[in-house]
Amino acid sequence: MDTTASLQRIARLFEQLSADRLDVLAQIYAPHATFQDPFNRVQGLDAITAQFAHMYAKLHAPRFVVREVTAQAEVGWMTWDFHFALRSGAPAHTIPGATRFALDAQGLVIDHRDYWDACDFYATVPLLGAVVRRLKKAAAS
Repeated sequence: MDTTASLQRIARLFEQLSADRLDVLAQIYAPHATFQDPFNRVQGLDAITAQFAHMYAKLHAPRFVVREVTAQAEVGWMTWDFHFALRSGAPAHTIPGATRFALDAQGLVIDHRDYWDACDFYATVPLLGAVVRRLKKAAAS
């Protein structure tokens, strides 16, 4: 397996992902893969697909822009920017993050772990965002 080629394919699919193209996740994930981010931990292709479906249902125009892909053996990393709005007409936001992928011998993801600051998301939520931004500012001082 060529890990770099597999990750490049995965990156392209993530950048093209949309609510009506969630079936392509079967080309990325092994049937019993795990997915974890700051809010969720699920296992299995159906549960992973449900996580992405939920994201598309709750956010307006979510999309990923992959910045960098690196690989070593069967493990790879991808850095990305996640663009979204909370609803149509609301301000657009961008959250940077990284993903660690472990791949099987066929180049399918068996473990997907996202790393990003959940406070960056909370800061986009009306009312709560003002509190989070003040706390982050105070912690940085």
